[in-house]
Amino acid sequence: MLRSAGTFGTCLSGAYQQPTGLDRHMTAMQTGKTKPALVVIGNGMAGMRTVEELHKLAPDLYDITVFGAEPYGNYNRILLSPLLAGDKKMDDIMLHTREWYRQHQITLHTSDPVVAIDRRRRTVRSRAGIEVTYDRLLLATGSTPFIIPVPGHQLPGVIAFRDIQDVETMLQTARSHRHAVVIGGGLLGLEAANGLLRQGMEVTVVHVCGSLMERQLDTAAAQLLKKALEQKGMRFLLDTNTSEIVGSERVTAVRFQDGSEIPADLVVMTAGVRPNIALAKQAGLHCERAIVVDDTLQTYDPRIYAVGECVQHRMATFGLVAPIWDQARVCGAHLAGAGHRRYVQQATATKLKVTGVDLYSAGNFIGGEGSEDLVMRDPRRGIYKRLVLKDNQIIGAVLYGDVKDGPWYFELIQNQTDISALRNQLLFGQALCSEAA
Repeated sequence: MLRSAGTFGTCLSGAYQQPTGLDRHMTAMQTGKTKPALVVIGNGMAGMRTVEELHKLAPDLYDITVFGAEPYGNYNRILLSPLLAGDKKMDDIMLHTREWYRQHQITLHTSDPVVAIDRRRRTVRSRAGIEVTYDRLLLATGSTPFIIPVPGHQLPGVIAFRDIQDVETMLQTARSHRHAVVIGGGLLGLEAANGLLRQGMEVTVVHVCGSLMERQLDTAAAQLLKKALEQKGMRFLLDTNTSEIVGSERVTAVRFQDGSEIPADLVVMTAGVRPNIALAKQAGLHCERAIVVDDTLQTYDPRIYAVGECVQHRMATFGLVAPIWDQARVCGAHLAGAGHRRYVQQATATKLKVTGVDLYSAGNFIGGEGSEDLVMRDPRRGIYKRLVLKDNQIIGAVLYGDVKDGPWYFELIQNQTDISALRNQLLFGQALCSEAA
């Protein structure tokens, strides 16, 4: 069971004591520094958002050093799909340019990931051999894409969709090749497929489940989405398992468990991600599915914090922006010495735009024993709404095409509002329900 906030510093058998603000400054003075040192491992959205939050509260507290694996400043990974589709350019997705780091007196090491943490000496060492001492360490190592380990998965032309280099590979391939296969029918897979389609490739999406985006949509909404994407030229193979990537010098086809195969010049794996915890485990930090943190985002080593997709808090891991921004606010406050905040997991709703189609889902939209559905279908206008009710309350919602009332339905779910008096008007939205009230 996860310990409550503030207890991690006492469970290290005396190896570490919970450092105070005075400890930080004493350590800094002993090493000849005027400020304590904060080292950030990971130059992505979670880590740099935490640094932003820290700067709001204590802009001059630390000497900050950031190590990143990519050759760029921090960019908006969510906008990789518009970058692939041609709707955005590199400058449009940059969040922090190199000039921003210079202005904030942050030392940035790009293309040079940290490969070792020495917790006893409180140092990190990068792949290039740079060694930096820390008083506080922030792990923001994110996640790594899951590459299905079928034969041929290491062939040239088999990639993930995770960073700018992946986008550049896809764009280059689209200029000279024709057939693309995307393995994974979640949001990321559909966005990759749409981008490649926009670049002129013939695209087939292969999905192991029987419907698209099963974590966000019910079957009816998924069918509507599939039909809309097929009209744009996308092809789908559902309930299909990949058995082999075929090719010699590069990929030429994808073979399935039933023995059939389709041509492929490019295979994009979007079958999920895994928390990137290899460095943390190597350093001896307590990890389960991810790096275990308390309510302050502190690891079992009180000098080390972690945020983002590499984190496990009260058994949960994270992939959406909203909870990670909350983590950044809490962690930034504690790094600043304003340690009154605690991270509390909040229920979240999912609002998405998939290749021009608006989608919204929240709560338990599958339902179960004792639940009932209110459903509206308007195929001509491309609208579908499904509300799941139980005990005169909304417990889940799926909206397709018309999502403007999504936040209101989510508020009703969170507040466990009795909707008995609104039942007949619920599907028509907040405006009509307000008039009826």
